[in-house]
Amino acid sequence: MEIVAAGGVLAFDVEIADTPARQAMGLMYRTELPERTGMLFPYPAPREITMWMRNTYIPLDMVFIRADGTVHRIAEMTEPHSEEIVASKGQVTAVLEIAGGAARRLGLKPGDKVQHPHFGTAAPR
Repeated sequence: MEIVAAGGVLAFDVEIADTPARQAMGLMYRTELPERTGMLFPYPAPREITMWMRNTYIPLDMVFIRADGTVHRIAEMTEPHSEEIVASKGQVTAVLEIAGGAARRLGLKPGDKVQHPHFGTAAPR
């Protein structure tokens, strides 16, 4: 997967949470997440998506992505173990979870473009 940001094209190695069981487990119980890795949660149709951090040991950035691959919103440094709902605040078809603070370090912003087959673009990594 690649993200086209103001600073250039950033490649990410992502796991795909493509079943209900994988989506329910997400990144729970992980104690580390290397930079430029993450988990993509794809959904078949645009909708408001809500996430939480139950049993998640590390802070995460949640990148909410529209159907065309545009970054809609980024929830930064979500709190480990929190059951507070983190909402997309709009219609999206995917969430990319990456290491907490990575979005800021890499210069990711709403409006950036994600390239992955889920969005009808290349870069399946």
